[in-house]
Amino acid sequence: MSESVVQNRELADLSNEEISRYSRHLLLAEVGLEGQRWLKSARVLIVGTGGLGAPVALYLAAAGVGTLGIADFDFVEESNLQRQVIHSTRDIGRPKVASALDRIRGINPRIKVNIYNTALNSGNALEIIKDYDVVVDGTDNYQTRYLINDSCVLLGIPNVYGSIFQFEGQASVFYAKEGPCYRCLYPEPPPVGLVPSCAEGGVVGALPGIVGSIQANETIKLIVGGGAPLIGRLLLFDAWRAKFRELAIGKDINCPICGKEPSIHELIDYEQFCGLKKTEEDDPIETIGAIELKDRINRGESLQIVDIREPHERAIAKFPQAKAIPLGQMARRIDEFDPALDTVFVCKIGQRSVFAIRALREAGYKGRLLNLRDGLNAWAKEVDSSLPIL
Repeated sequence: MSESVVQNRELADLSNEEISRYSRHLLLAEVGLEGQRWLKSARVLIVGTGGLGAPVALYLAAAGVGTLGIADFDFVEESNLQRQVIHSTRDIGRPKVASALDRIRGINPRIKVNIYNTALNSGNALEIIKDYDVVVDGTDNYQTRYLINDSCVLLGIPNVYGSIFQFEGQASVFYAKEGPCYRCLYPEPPPVGLVPSCAEGGVVGALPGIVGSIQANETIKLIVGGGAPLIGRLLLFDAWRAKFRELAIGKDINCPICGKEPSIHELIDYEQFCGLKKTEEDDPIETIGAIELKDRINRGESLQIVDIREPHERAIAKFPQAKAIPLGQMARRIDEFDPALDTVFVCKIGQRSVFAIRALREAGYKGRLLNLRDGLNAWAKEVDSSLPIL
């Protein structure tokens, strides 16, 4: 690929001040004056201003991309600051798009920034994305990844992909005109809960900076029309071992959206596709709130409270009166449970407890099983403020 993805648009001119600002780009033969004019003429949408979107936004703003769109519906939390370098301590509680806008303007007041303080969904995605030349995927969930992919395929726009978890990162460029799309690599989402989120499993703070910087670099290459973009290639990075690997990705001729005979011609219900919508067949999980659990403990009721977190997590904060049984040991330790007593499961935010309950049910356990709603974090917020919120 050697042509810029910015097409059918008159190139913007650079002022003397801009020539000075971007002089280190202009000195590169591969970018030069024309490449910088492409960058100024380009429109890039960044979906998510978290760990990945933060460095992408900072570097693309500094690079002089003329129009940046930032889409996010979340608010800045203290736990974000370990890795989301576009936000600061004073931004806690603010919408992420507002915080990101301030930082971007501080870096480069010459560019235009559009903010979308909303969740991207099947109803608004095409209308938002159609005005951009490139979309950068900085999201952390499968339903939005498939939504972005399908929108980009339908609109003929490249999708600069990245993902992170613990010490591992991935990056690629999905561009159906030139190679495979995200569905070619991942035809189906994983079963719900199989892949924990960063909120559950953690992530080393520098990793999104590395992967996000790669995404920013790929975006710049697509705009100036040079180099070898990661089209048809998946770049893998292991931050703990400091190793890169690369896998070739082939275009799937049977892909339902970019194959020879596509069956998807419009956006679908991505929550349903990813198995996130409850159906009549779903076995409901009974929950209990932190205050209600505290009241039952104070009344002296006999309860089995089971902390399913791993030992290194329990070392951070212990739940009172809880027995430690890690999630992976649940089914084989079924004999340690008394079916005559209510059992309450505790994890960080109430996600993994669902799988503990299902594992016991599948193993034939007949006692009452309850999930502490929102997990240990809810207990710390509502009952015991001496515990940290993780």
